[in-house]
Amino acid sequence: MKVEIFTLCDAATVDAASKLNILGSFDRLSAREAPVTHPQCALAIKLRFERVEEGQKRIRIAFVNPDGVSVMPTIDAATEVRFRGNDSTATVSLALGIQQLKLPRFDEYSIDLAVDDRHEASIPLFVVPLQQ
Repeated sequence: MKVEIFTLCDAATVDAASKLNILGSFDRLSAREAPVTHPQCALAIKLRFERVEEGQKRIRIAFVNPDGVSVMPTIDAATEVRFRGNDSTATVSLALGIQQLKLPRFDEYSIDLAVDDRHEASIPLFVVPLQQ
């Protein structure tokens, strides 16, 4: 399995043809004061699997502070990896909406992706004071 895309963005959708659409990828939020509340964002994820990996997969997303403490409930999802014809690989695309993300302080947060209980990727989110 390979993580092809894993990004925090303003919005993401997956259309009927499994095309992943991403709007406004970012890794930094600036604010006048903490705590910081971001009204709406999304995680866009595209995973590529080899034929031997076909079948049900469990996805887990954890959003944590530098001490490993969750700042929002863990996201658990399941997906089915299916192959078309003789394709040697298959992809799974996910768009996960997040509403009212509350970040208690200025810090570097981590968004961690696990597939079938194995850590596969992490991305940072830097929450910083607004530069004047």
